[in-house]
Amino acid sequence: MKLVNKTVLITGGSKGIGSAITKLFAQNNYNVIINYLKSEKEALDLQLSLLKEGYNALAYRADITKRDEVEAMINEGIKKFGTIDVIVNNAGISEQKLFTDITEQEWDNMMNVHIKGMFNCSQCALPHMISRKQGKIINISSIWGMVGASCEVHYSTAKAGIIGFTKALAKELGPSNIQVNCVAPGIIETDMNSFLDEKEKECLVECTPLLRFGKPEEVAQSVLYLASDKADFITGQVIGVNGGFVI
Repeated sequence: MKLVNKTVLITGGSKGIGSAITKLFAQNNYNVIINYLKSEKEALDLQLSLLKEGYNALAYRADITKRDEVEAMINEGIKKFGTIDVIVNNAGISEQKLFTDITEQEWDNMMNVHIKGMFNCSQCALPHMISRKQGKIINISSIWGMVGASCEVHYSTAKAGIIGFTKALAKELGPSNIQVNCVAPGIIETDMNSFLDEKEKECLVECTPLLRFGKPEEVAQSVLYLASDKADFITGQVIGVNGGFVI
């Protein structure tokens, strides 16, 4: 295995937007750590395909809501690749439900995956970044974290929390030369939106000035840019990849 200069950890990196991010970073000569929890087949298939193409990839199962599993994942990534330079907090879940029907367990699960998972991964990786005075943390929010979505109060709340986390941590880590940014996708063609019927899809397209859904690869491009040296003077920002849905 020929190690390259930089390593990225992508949570939820085996499917949808996460998979697109993983592939793009690998193609740009990053060592990629593909975090997954339930999607073992997708993660291992992705790892195998990248290895066959000559890229460096490690699929690692870890529940990001559990601190000890995150610590073990970070340590394994550093053991294998030497450093972790970029964290992409992408893992997430979604659910449509009336606020009055959301159970306490559903609320806690939504916050744990999006907020606690992001907290665990960022905090466990930071000592390795701070000691070298360099690193990038890129968090994946949503347009619904910016403007809210009816029947998705818990999802919108979690995604809004990601934005607040990004802005606050960027201020704290600036003196350590670590950039923290956020990407807020609009309606993207992924399995997460497969529950939409044709009428709902048409309505969402009509509300998007560019008159189409976005592609996972378009979100991945913005993440790659924020991870690059070209974005060294960008921190605490929310980049909307939404076709003009929110302006």
